[in-house]
Amino acid sequence: MNFGVSSMVLPLKKVALLRPGASLLEADINKWHYSNIFNPDKVQSIYNNFAKLLTNEGVEIFWIEEKTNIADAIFTYDASMMTKSGAILMSPGKELRKGEQNLHRNFYKHNNIPIIGEIAGNATAEAGDTLWLDDNSLIVGKGFRTNQEGVNQIKEIMKPLQVDVFQFDIPVYMGTEACLHLMSLISLVDHRKAFVYTPLLPVSLFKLLEEKGFTLINAPEDEFLSSNTLSTNILTISPGKCIMIDGFPKTRESLENFGISVKVFSADELCIACEGGPTCLTRPLLRS
Repeated sequence: MNFGVSSMVLPLKKVALLRPGASLLEADINKWHYSNIFNPDKVQSIYNNFAKLLTNEGVEIFWIEEKTNIADAIFTYDASMMTKSGAILMSPGKELRKGEQNLHRNFYKHNNIPIIGEIAGNATAEAGDTLWLDDNSLIVGKGFRTNQEGVNQIKEIMKPLQVDVFQFDIPVYMGTEACLHLMSLISLVDHRKAFVYTPLLPVSLFKLLEEKGFTLINAPEDEFLSSNTLSTNILTISPGKCIMIDGFPKTRESLENFGISVKVFSADELCIACEGGPTCLTRPLLRS
């Protein structure tokens, strides 16, 4: 299979997805830190609509078929990441997601995609804390899901690829149990355009974005708060073309005012409830 990712905005060609199964549909919302708007009766239709959006945009879907007892495994972005040279297996920082990377290990082996590194030992790292600024620049957030050893191991894996890794601390915000990833604060929506929630953005990251010539589109505060940070979780299909969760008109207008084309899908009972947006639901395999 052709593979390779070193961008957040180049045309999305291939993704790995994992269908909602019993582990999610029968999940204990208190155990998994889901909100009470979680509705397993609506999850399947929401997910099918999202997958249809992807295929309508020409994205080829590859399915991770294995059964799992990890409800969060539907959010395939986190347990591995893709580079130009192959996959890196992460090590989730959420205790209930421990071992989820093995689903991805088996998927890559089955599809003959090389695994070039693995986060190991006491290190934790989730791909939601990583973001490609460009071919040679990766930013990584250190927080409750990705620790310093995880960041250090990512840096070592990236050295032979000649990728510069920039590290930033993520704020506490809603506490240790909440899923605040680096990608909760920023989404790249076009070449040199970033949609950001500025009040929580690390100052050094703000300055790096300025140095690299990014135009910053500010996320409306009220919708960032009402969405539990999911209004900023935007999946870019190609430069200037994105998918986001429906129900946030100010966010959509902010993007469109900067020339971004937006498609939406209704997803409250899955995405808002389970703290994972359209980006989280995908593991990009090829952008080109």
